Amino acid sequence: MKALGIAGYSGGGKTTLLEKLLPRLRAAGLRISVIKQSHHDFEVDVPGKDSWRHRAAGAQEVLLTSPHRWMLVNELRGAREPGLDEHLQRLSPCDLVLVEGYKHADIPKLEIWRGANERPWLHPDDANFIAVAADQTPPSQIKYLPIDDIEAILAFILEYAQ
Repeated sequence: MKALGIAGYSGGGKTTLLEKLLPRLRAAGLRISVIKQSHHDFEVDVPGKDSWRHRAAGAQEVLLTSPHRWMLVNELRGAREPGLDEHLQRLSPCDLVLVEGYKHADIPKLEIWRGANERPWLHPDDANFIAVAADQTPPSQIKYLPIDDIEAILAFILEYAQ
């Protein structure tokens, strides 16, 4: 299973870019999964519902299933956060996993960068970056894709996924 990191600073447009790319990748016949890393606590269940109550009462894992989707929630309860490799092993087989976050992971990555964020480029210090999608030309010889050129970014990802 191939993985491609979509990495950059908060506010750079990573999620917006993925929202535009995912339907196009699916239309191209690819099965795509996404791993999204967050540094914040989050709730994926509805407080007060049975599955939420099971977790609150102490269940280590709760698998909620319906005819439309299923989800597995694992409570760490003080244990270390699993690494990206462990999460990749949990996914069902697919053509490509897009990894949003994990900007320092040891996987090929596409840097998402906007000048308005006034943050440094990531790719000069990390050989895992294979291209940049940005609103300015990068300061190095890395492959450059204009951030608003969705078709060019799509073509790059389709070529990578082969």
